[in-house]
Amino acid sequence: MERESLEKDKFARRQMNHDVHDFICKSQRDLQAEYERIQKRSLEDPGTAGDQGEENWATILREWLPNYFHVVTKGRILTDSGYTSPQVDVIVLHPSYPRILLDKKLYLSGGVSAAFECKTTVTAAHVKEAVKTSTNLRRALPKRTGSPYRELHSGLVYGLLAHSHSWKGENSRPVENIESALWTADQKHVQHPIECIDFITVADLASWHVSKMTYLSPMQPFYNDKIREIYGKDGCATTSYVCARIGGDRQEAYFSPVGALLSGLFSGLAWTFTDMRPLEEYFRKVNLLGSGQGHVRRWGIDIYSEKIKERVYRGQLSNGVPYDEWHIAF
Repeated sequence: MERESLEKDKFARRQMNHDVHDFICKSQRDLQAEYERIQKRSLEDPGTAGDQGEENWATILREWLPNYFHVVTKGRILTDSGYTSPQVDVIVLHPSYPRILLDKKLYLSGGVSAAFECKTTVTAAHVKEAVKTSTNLRRALPKRTGSPYRELHSGLVYGLLAHSHSWKGENSRPVENIESALWTADQKHVQHPIECIDFITVADLASWHVSKMTYLSPMQPFYNDKIREIYGKDGCATTSYVCARIGGDRQEAYFSPVGALLSGLFSGLAWTFTDMRPLEEYFRKVNLLGSGQGHVRRWGIDIYSEKIKERVYRGQLSNGVPYDEWHIAF
């Protein structure tokens, strides 16, 4: 037993000193250096400063995502219903996206893998606006049915990226301020779990990613009185914005918000691009996502279509099966 414990300790130390953490930290340091450079002249020309910030994030995505993606800047997303989003700063396009359309700045939603608003210095207003844009875009996308995964995810990742934040005072509480803005906007705009924003990453502070539990059903054998008190007599689905922050409780020294973003992004994209799954698993094993927690929002069974509602309510879901569309949580 003592030997087993020692071997686990050695493995933990190898994780803490893993080279991939150094690679991620270098990307984060480069981003911070760019922020400091941009800020020196941001008052002279805020437009150029914003453009430079967007290019910083586009560069990170080009360097870390598979090279078959097209990463472009400044464009609007056009859905098949005719809805056109506000301008989005960085857009990741499918490898199959027609080259003739790459410079048209009006990108067809069916070919968009991910889209991000980018800010050099994020504010509460930026958070609220990003949630609103995410909600409106998701409502305009084609409706997906047939499994919990499809009915909880639009197939297009959406997020907000920032170099830093606006709360620099000695007693300021930037994490709490962002979470307050995020929670307020979620309650106001999000009417279904599919509409949640996927990521908010502030490079020198924290990263938030949405977590969705398919359904905790009273028909499950483990649904005891204690669980019933928390989740109700009929059970519920849940959404939560999990925050992993620098210096947080149980957070490793190597943690990076940029690493958490990339790990989560690989996880989201690997549902479609299956060749990304081995690296996604690798990133999870070395804990790029970090440790975090978040407030829970509860949803009734009516978020699901009639086609799958009964099976979901009966708790006929898998657990621990990677990329199963009937998994208990995503």
